[in-house]
Amino acid sequence: MNKRKGLVLLLSVFALLGGGCSQTNNKTDPQAQTVIVGTGTDFPNIAFLDEKGDLTGYDIEVMKAIDKELPQYTFEFKTMDFSNLLTSLGNKKIDVIAHNMAKNKEREKRFLYHKVPYNYSPMYITVKEDNHKIHTLKDLHGKTVIVGATSNTADYITNYNKTHGSPIHLRYAGQGSNDTANQIETGRADATIATPFAVDFQNKTHAFRQKTVGDALLDTEVYFMFNKGSQTLADDTDQAIKKLEKNGTLKKLSRKWLGADYSKSSFEK
Repeated sequence: MNKRKGLVLLLSVFALLGGGCSQTNNKTDPQAQTVIVGTGTDFPNIAFLDEKGDLTGYDIEVMKAIDKELPQYTFEFKTMDFSNLLTSLGNKKIDVIAHNMAKNKEREKRFLYHKVPYNYSPMYITVKEDNHKIHTLKDLHGKTVIVGATSNTADYITNYNKTHGSPIHLRYAGQGSNDTANQIETGRADATIATPFAVDFQNKTHAFRQKTVGDALLDTEVYFMFNKGSQTLADDTDQAIKKLEKNGTLKKLSRKWLGADYSKSSFEK
């Protein structure tokens, strides 16, 4: 009888210990606020499916690190086509976008950004590997440049054209992650504007061979995007990013996924 009582008491202690542990884990804490993170699956090194079919990449792993810093939230990922991300955020089907998003005036009218960039994407003119004629923006005069329709690179070329008499023919990429590379490979476009890590990934995973040329045109600050009214979540995200920058996590993840430290602006290095 005493042995039985002792066993019951021991099991009770284990149960209490187990219950105590679960209270500190935001994944099981019923008080934690669920945050739906919208992202894609075909952005090389940023948000993509690995050979096992698991969602990973720089933005995904940064979000996971932020989740660990903020026990009051539980982050859950929801994947979709890039074209649906802004619509889903506007319709509040997701709470935040993690997809290498930059600021622009139209987005700032509709959505909320936090204040501290978690990444800087240096953008270079990118051409076929055997192209030895294009090195600068002036070399693109009379040429066709293909970029994403709502990207900062599109804004950059548009503004350049406005101040230089529209010498560059601007074309927007269609659906599919390889449309830009295909158009450059087939000669329908002469160049694009891309980051070194995206070009490196392209060269490693596809037959197309590209290279960046010249100096960086711009160093795009990258943020997560939130719905208006999510100021507390945005502020908490900023605090977590500051910690991750200070303890070296951002630098470590950037070198792992992007090949270099892009946690700080390349113009500051």
